[in-house]
Amino acid sequence: MEREHYSRQFDTELNEIREKLLEMGGKVELMINDALKALVDRNSALAEKVIAFDHQINRLEMEIDERCLEVLARRQPAARDLRFITLAMKIVTDLERIGDQCRNIGKRSIELNELPPLKPYIDLPRMALHASIMVKEALNAFVAGDDQLALKVCRDDQFVDDLNEQIQRELLTFMMADPTAIARAMKINHVAKCVERIADHATNVAEMVIFMIKGKDIRHTAL
Repeated sequence: MEREHYSRQFDTELNEIREKLLEMGGKVELMINDALKALVDRNSALAEKVIAFDHQINRLEMEIDERCLEVLARRQPAARDLRFITLAMKIVTDLERIGDQCRNIGKRSIELNELPPLKPYIDLPRMALHASIMVKEALNAFVAGDDQLALKVCRDDQFVDDLNEQIQRELLTFMMADPTAIARAMKINHVAKCVERIADHATNVAEMVIFMIKGKDIRHTAL
């Protein structure tokens, strides 16, 4: 009876960590969407909100880390449960860094909003939407233990990379044609790089999920 109670408590603690991770992931997805909306709509007030929101992401990272450390110290988990907790601590680091990238996009948006528009934003919102979906699917794969969904996230990163390269080429054309566009183009380039890094962090999470389920490290390897 006592062992069953101990097991139920442990399961509850693991579920709390899962729920906190999903909460953090949901807030990060909102940041990605709002950061790009602030850029496209030239809404500096929303950009300021995104920058301020990063504090909530930092707070959640600390809360989840502390919870994981408590469980490690008190329960001394083994095998799959140990991998789950240690990977949860790595995943919150990637989510926190996604929040940092969104904050950076917010800063560049405010700067761009003070300048005349260079061009309509078409590929950047597509790129950001795709990166946001990658983050959501990577977390879903972690919670559900779905290695196939995690593998899909890893493969989807190529789409974001391709869009990023396309944006770089287009911006280079603008800068060569009009030197006065260089400052704006460089800021847009920075936004594109931030979105590309968000997708990279989602890929990191997906790779860790595959390791958790399969015990196979696919980092730095061709899929």
